[in-house]
Amino acid sequence: MPRPLWAGAISFGLVTIPVKIVSATEDHDVHFHRVHLADMGRVRTRKVCELDDQVVSQDEIGKGYEVSTGETVTVTDEELEQMPLPTAKAIEIVAFVDAGIIDPVRISDSYYLAAAGQVAAKPYTLLRKALERSSKVAVAKFAWHGRERLGLLRIREGAIVLHSMKWPDEVRNPQELAPRAVEVGDEEIEQALQLADRMTIEDLAGFHDEYRQALEDIIAAKSEGKPLPFPAGGEEKGKGEVVDLMAALNASVKAAKDSRGDGEDATVHEMRPAKKAGGRTAPAKKKAASSKTAAAKKTTARSSSAKKATGKKTAAKKRSAS
Repeated sequence: MPRPLWAGAISFGLVTIPVKIVSATEDHDVHFHRVHLADMGRVRTRKVCELDDQVVSQDEIGKGYEVSTGETVTVTDEELEQMPLPTAKAIEIVAFVDAGIIDPVRISDSYYLAAAGQVAAKPYTLLRKALERSSKVAVAKFAWHGRERLGLLRIREGAIVLHSMKWPDEVRNPQELAPRAVEVGDEEIEQALQLADRMTIEDLAGFHDEYRQALEDIIAAKSEGKPLPFPAGGEEKGKGEVVDLMAALNASVKAAKDSRGDGEDATVHEMRPAKKAGGRTAPAKKKAASSKTAAAKKTTARSSSAKKATGKKTAAKKRSAS
């Protein structure tokens, strides 16, 4: 079992559930040391006081807050622990909400809550079963790392999961980032939906970190004195090119079908014109229809001209024979 990061209790009305917090995720990133390239010595970060330029040891360092220019107050760990906060050592459930109303952008780190001892087994199971039988999740408040946080409790494979959440005022408004209004046709939307349908999968278990694997391969090759496993150079995709959206969607759908073994008839055919109010079609689609009519007329005209020419040749042959 991973080392507990926090110990306290879930407060659920008058029910208290002793729990320990353990991380729900693992860090598999490749971490580098900073080294002096001349002799491979480790480069360390020194903590230096800006007033006397002296290196300061960890036991000489404390927390300070600048209340105004030149005025700083210190706060000790003991003072933080003695704050009159009901959530100082408790995960206090304050509400239950439908899971669907939680904006994923507000969810931060995830932790498992482990029952702390046999005394916690029954109330832990009670809360777990209550959450499993409802479509709701529990909203909680708890204090951790020097601040009060908002949390979300839900069930994952029989364990209670605590998601640390952002407060509402910590989420930026994205409206200023949205692009200007543009027209997107129904046919383009249908093509995009076809592509999404072709790319739909059942779970994410097959994904892996290709960058980390490539980085580990480079490190292994360098440590063994082997050539670096760089891929053969290929043509780089054009950057900044204006792409025909419909052509790109068609090509994407074809590629998705090919990857699933449906290569035949992979081209996406033109959708039927969607009718507007009053039974009229969109102007762009009328133009396409008129183009088809014009092409048909040209084909008929060419066929008629060919028949006339054949008739003239036949008549000439008859006169020659007589």
